[in-house]
Amino acid sequence: MSQTTAIRGPFLTFRADPFETDPMEAILHESDGLILIREGRIVTAGSWDDLHHQVPSSTAVTHYPDKLISAGMVDTHVHYPQLPIIASYGEQLLEWLEQYVFPAEARFGDLTYARAVARTFLKELLRVGTTTAAVYCTVHPQSVEAFFEESERLNTCMIAGKVLMDRNAPDNLRDTAQSGYDQSAALIERWHGRGRQLYAVTPRFAPTSTPEQLDLAGALLASHDDLFMQTHLLENHSENAWVRELFPDRASYLDVYDKAGLLRPRSILAHAVHAQEADFQRCHDTGCTIAHCPGSNQFLGSGSFPLFRALDPKRRVRTGIGSDIGAGPALSLLQVLSDAYKVAQGLGTKLHPAQGLWLATAGGAQALGLQDRIGTIAPGFHADLCVFDPAATPLGKIRNQTAESLSDVLFALTMLGDDRSIAATYVAGQRLHTRD
Repeated sequence: MSQTTAIRGPFLTFRADPFETDPMEAILHESDGLILIREGRIVTAGSWDDLHHQVPSSTAVTHYPDKLISAGMVDTHVHYPQLPIIASYGEQLLEWLEQYVFPAEARFGDLTYARAVARTFLKELLRVGTTTAAVYCTVHPQSVEAFFEESERLNTCMIAGKVLMDRNAPDNLRDTAQSGYDQSAALIERWHGRGRQLYAVTPRFAPTSTPEQLDLAGALLASHDDLFMQTHLLENHSENAWVRELFPDRASYLDVYDKAGLLRPRSILAHAVHAQEADFQRCHDTGCTIAHCPGSNQFLGSGSFPLFRALDPKRRVRTGIGSDIGAGPALSLLQVLSDAYKVAQGLGTKLHPAQGLWLATAGGAQALGLQDRIGTIAPGFHADLCVFDPAATPLGKIRNQTAESLSDVLFALTMLGDDRSIAATYVAGQRLHTRD
């Protein structure tokens, strides 16, 4: 008989899209719930009173009476090799790459070093309640091997890929169009769909790839229907001007990727801060995803992404939330949601806490095309969970004493929460992080 895990406590999940209906009506909230897990998947979830008789007599129940259980969070854009340079001072995008990022990434030719950083990075993700992420490695194939090895050991569902860069980068960080293709193809064969590991074809951004490399990236993407693609788009004005110089025959920055065959469902475009209506329309038409990275955009002075324009129901674009470490100064998606709320306010819009939490869970899963397996607490889904503690900090405790509703609790959590607000994290039913 397979082992059953039983978790009791208040839980919430989404039964609808809070951008399409009353945000709080989109939430299913059990004030005293039970989640039963077997072989890494949720068997049943609902009221403790209704379901407690289904708990086998031999199964201990883990109880979180004063916490709030959620699906694990989903980070749609992050660079694991940049963890050692998080919070590096004072530059905008292109200068920041030259001064901090490229020297840091050059170290990942060393497999031992790559393994050490991958181990720390994944541990930190779990500490902040993130159970799935779309992750950039470096140009070195061994950086991908190190990352997937550690993710496979933890059984986390991760998306990652070797960065493709055959120009406008230091010699020790360049591949060629053909070597990038060959190395990526070998990594896809080895890792894509192996357990819970998924591969993303990863041209860094248009300026560091020749048209030939982008075309071969498109060929790689076309080789499997379920591959991912990740790159950067319209993050910074100087970057956009550079792309126009490098690709004078393309109608726009987005058109560079479009002509290479890189736009389709499961294609993740980070930032899109300066996207125009034609860009949003094309993203909608092709089914690709934008990763909104408000912390990073503020840190590098890139600008403010118009989230609600992207989500215009007339031509809605799939959108997730991203920490973008290391330009982002925090891995915690609670802290990123705090930034997202402030950016939205600055643009004259209001991000409801239920909408923010949806972007970080069920919406993030939908943005990645994984909504059938993660992001929701329901039978058949992988039991990737995080246990929030809204009163974890002194300020959180004070604020929760005056909270008058679940909406109040969630807003305070997304404004004041950080790594201390994650009491535990579960991956496929196994508790891999405990704060205490």
